[in-house]
Amino acid sequence: MSKNLSVQKRIRQADKARLRNKHYKTLMKSMIKKVKTAGSKEEAEPLYREAASIIDSIVGKGIIHKNNAANKKSKLAAHIAKLT
Repeated sequence: MSKNLSVQKRIRQADKARLRNKHYKTLMKSMIKKVKTAGSKEEAEPLYREAASIIDSIVGKGIIHKNNAANKKSKLAAHIAKLT
């Protein structure tokens, strides 16, 4: 490890940010999985709204890009439209 104090601080900050980002990404992925495994359209729609809200909040934190979020929400909406 470097003896430079600023380098040590950057390493500490990067570790904190990595853990924080990992938490939010895991939350997002689990919500997406809940929507995809929903049995019916009535069951999936409230889950989709919750997942979209979480995805938007993650974009606001700068964890994923807004186009990535739009792509995820679009694919989920298309999946729900296929359900009967």
